[in-house]
Amino acid sequence: MKTHVILLRGVTPSGRNRVPMAELRVALAQAGLMDVRTYIQSGNVIARSQLDGSGVAGLVHEVIQQSIGADITVIARTPHQIQRTLRRNPFPQTDSTRLYFSLLAARPAPHLLEELQAINFAPDQVKVLDDAIYTRYATQHSDSRFTNNFFERKLKVAATTRNFNTLSRLAELSAELVD
Repeated sequence: MKTHVILLRGVTPSGRNRVPMAELRVALAQAGLMDVRTYIQSGNVIARSQLDGSGVAGLVHEVIQQSIGADITVIARTPHQIQRTLRRNPFPQTDSTRLYFSLLAARPAPHLLEELQAINFAPDQVKVLDDAIYTRYATQHSDSRFTNNFFERKLKVAATTRNFNTLSRLAELSAELVD
């Protein structure tokens, strides 16, 4: 059994992308995932499975679509991958409330990545490393135009964004399930 951190893109507590976490836990357990846990109401799941990351992401997407009726992008990472993302943070001296991680469903095409990296993000700072975008916001995330949607449009890759505290907590919780 492998532990997976499963991130749902765009989940909201109410509205179109509403995914009740209690209902999701039950549905995922019935679909065969083990030790299913959720963290806060914004679409963070930790579970164990024999499947690899893409298999887990596909299964979770299908379960949500069939049982809850939402078409949500799902990105799965191992605890090791989440910890690596945190360790590679290019802005280690930044106030954690200004640091966000956008995890990409796939690596972007090189020419699109070059175009993104040519953008002047000032006063914010953006760095792409493999399958993650690290953003240090000068003020607040909500004040910037450099959001998850912006990155998805530019890179033509699905992504989901978490703040430093959420990603750190997911790393801690998932480490508890690793054998």
